[in-house]
Amino acid sequence: MKMYFIPFNKKLFIIIGIIIVAILIISATLLSPQSISIFNPKPIYEVETGRDEIALTCNVVWGTEFIPPMLDILKNENVKMTFYIGGKWAEDNPELLKRIFSEGHEIGNHGYDHKKHTQLNDTDNTNEIVNAEEAIYEVLGFKTNLFAPPYGDINEKTTEIAEKLGYKVIMWSIDTIDWKYKDPKVIYDRVFKQKLEGGIVLTHPTDGTVKALPSIIKTIKEKNVDLVTVSELIKE
Repeated sequence: MKMYFIPFNKKLFIIIGIIIVAILIISATLLSPQSISIFNPKPIYEVETGRDEIALTCNVVWGTEFIPPMLDILKNENVKMTFYIGGKWAEDNPELLKRIFSEGHEIGNHGYDHKKHTQLNDTDNTNEIVNAEEAIYEVLGFKTNLFAPPYGDINEKTTEIAEKLGYKVIMWSIDTIDWKYKDPKVIYDRVFKQKLEGGIVLTHPTDGTVKALPSIIKTIKEKNVDLVTVSELIKE
């Protein structure tokens, strides 16, 4: 029986080796957590942290007159909230925005002119976020990194655009619908219909919210759940 040997080809061996290494690098990149974030961006609705924490948030493009009493309540209760600020509102209310920030509350981006982002093309989508970012920066001197889409109107494309601009897209797990329901008891009850731990509560500056807020905070504390900002909630 004759034995046949393939002649060793050093050049071919090197080429095959390079190809194998390249395949391994590409596979590792595609499977990395960073790549998942880029290619499959997802908004954050709630967080399973294992910690007894909840975040209160407030979208701000109107209801300006109710923000000072909200801040007074939060200060009295020693609670920090995440405020998502519309860019146009920031331009019109710089001193109140400074007060929100100076009292230790977190500032996020709520788009410039409160538009539905899923109805915008890529350029306009980007401009809404960037213009709000610049308006807030002009007042406070720092770049926001949390984006809450107006109306909760979000899709994969908008999420991808926001993430490429350096943002985490934040939604909510508990909606007070305080823009619709004026009764403080209804607003209060809606908060406690859902699991608190890891939750994100959506509010707006309304009279009903101002009246319900002290009781909401009191009950959350009585349940031994810590009130934190969104950034604190989503940290690993």
